[in-house]
Amino acid sequence: MNKLDDVISASTEYFGGDDLAASVFSTKYALCDRSGNYHEKTPDDMHRRIAREFSRIENKYLNPMPEEEIYGLLKDFKYVVPQGSPMAGIGNNNQIQSISNCFVIESPHDSYGGILKSDQELVQIAKRRGGVGFDISTLRPKGLSTGNAARTTDGIEVFMERFSNSTREVAQGGRRGALMITISVHHPQIEDFINIKRDRKKVTGANISIRLSDEFLTAVRERADFHLRFPVEKDAHHIVERWRDANEIWNQIIEAAHDSAEPGLIFWDSVIRNSPADIYSDEGYGTTSTNPCSELPLAPYDSCRLMLVNLISFVDNPFTQDASFNFEKFSDCSVKAQRLMDDMIDLEVEQIDKIIKKIKNDPEPGNVKKIERDMWRTIRDKALTGRRTGLGVTAVGDTLASLGIRYGSEKSISVVERIYKTLAVSAYRSSCIMAKERGPFPIHNHIREEGHPFLERIWAECEKTRTMNKVSGRRNISILTTAPAGSVSTLTQTTSGIEPAFMLKYTRRRKISQLSEGVQADFIDDLGDSWKEYDVYHHGFKKWMDISGQSEIEASPYYMSTANEIDWKSRVKLQAAAQRWIDHGISSTINLPSSAEVEEVKQIYEAGWELGCKGITVYRDGCRTGVLINSDSKDNEKINSHESQRPKELECSIHHAT
Repeated sequence: MNKLDDVISASTEYFGGDDLAASVFSTKYALCDRSGNYHEKTPDDMHRRIAREFSRIENKYLNPMPEEEIYGLLKDFKYVVPQGSPMAGIGNNNQIQSISNCFVIESPHDSYGGILKSDQELVQIAKRRGGVGFDISTLRPKGLSTGNAARTTDGIEVFMERFSNSTREVAQGGRRGALMITISVHHPQIEDFINIKRDRKKVTGANISIRLSDEFLTAVRERADFHLRFPVEKDAHHIVERWRDANEIWNQIIEAAHDSAEPGLIFWDSVIRNSPADIYSDEGYGTTSTNPCSELPLAPYDSCRLMLVNLISFVDNPFTQDASFNFEKFSDCSVKAQRLMDDMIDLEVEQIDKIIKKIKNDPEPGNVKKIERDMWRTIRDKALTGRRTGLGVTAVGDTLASLGIRYGSEKSISVVERIYKTLAVSAYRSSCIMAKERGPFPIHNHIREEGHPFLERIWAECEKTRTMNKVSGRRNISILTTAPAGSVSTLTQTTSGIEPAFMLKYTRRRKISQLSEGVQADFIDDLGDSWKEYDVYHHGFKKWMDISGQSEIEASPYYMSTANEIDWKSRVKLQAAAQRWIDHGISSTINLPSSAEVEEVKQIYEAGWELGCKGITVYRDGCRTGVLINSDSKDNEKINSHESQRPKELECSIHHAT
């Protein structure tokens, strides 16, 4: 059996000396038993494991893909990359865990029992490696009368802290849970929600986002008042309501985002209008919140698994005058990737069955286990009924550079839209082919789908697919997303998701697991979390130097194309162009220099709504601790030197002599 040092050594060689990639693979994805013995030394072993499992599922259906073909798609992270939880969990019999990346649970019922139920559900999902989101618009605002000893309601803040603390407490192999808390802009406590994280010590275990309605944003544009109400639904009987100047609230949102990068904004009506799953809201698929990074708006107890297509592998003759993108090859790969995405649902159901079996065999009495058991049964049913998938792409930034196209240029926007359109049409065609071979998702009804704005865009590009959807149905209720690639981009050695290169040289931080022994922290953040730092040179830039024989940044296709250099207007336009072809959402951050003004943040958000984005996030350099930092700014960071530091003040006793 292998130990961690053996895996790090072998995987460092596999990654060409990239110690960060080797560390990420070794500590997060290499198969390890409970005794600390590793059964995989390199990603090639992992890809063999995953290919075997996909092949086993494929063989249940007509026209199965051979195992070697699947392995060829996975090998070297070249074409298809299962993301995060699937990569760690598929074929892993050493842990009982979900392979879903993202979940949404129902909004808390407005009682202590309901709040504690939500608290337990988020913990039960987090301990199985899932990220969770839910909406708290259902909680009464502060100060209303109650029938208990407290006499009045506590409001949202205390429960946000509860959910945040629970998330931080749940260790997932040293990885803390991930939580998204959303709220409607119409909730009477919206101002408390907006400003809560300006105190850096509050709600540290959750991301927070506001569900912005067209009603509110129109009031902002028209400089009008808007309606605060509870319940927040427009046609409900409101027990609390008042009118406020929309721009006063809007300015608070902008100032908070400028100060702390939160709350994030979700353009809720755009989400619902363009979600095929919401056609079936009366069947339980009405969207209520999002996953922690906002790219997956989901219904209560629905889940999603993520997979990426690595775009850089479809560039022929990269970084040369003859560079071109092979759209035909990309389309073919997207069709196959969607098949694997559907297979992953069956793999997840197997994992859920293991979880339910474990719950049944646990020694606790049935009334203690009821919430956990019922939740996983509901998640299982939702997965099988909707068969939702999360297929996306990564390496957009490197792909554009390898084609000699500057990220953010008009040409880049055109090329990115064509790539996303090809992905969407190919994946939907694949889903319709599978419906004929495997059966459609059980509640599919093509008549209900007629005239849906997103689906009509797909059918207009391929009438044959429209006909297949009408005759045989579709295998998956909703299909596409663009997630942040995070640690996976370290393994693919590319830019992450739809993002440009962060910088050509930067420092990347990796959180040190509680299980990691003998790893010395380079940085400890304000929350006490320890991080290891790695100096990173962007792989795409190094590849350009090798091919071109040049080394000057100004001569490279990355010049003026890194995250802080690209004009924000171009970033928003590019995201909006891609969003037209994504039925879920896109996780993307608009990076701004520390000198950016509040007004600039305001303009970004307004442009995002007007151009049709489903959400937008802004990060102003230095507004809070980040995972990626400018190497030149490290002196301004809180660095742990491993030596005792003299405190600014010393406690002492004062004695007066008389």
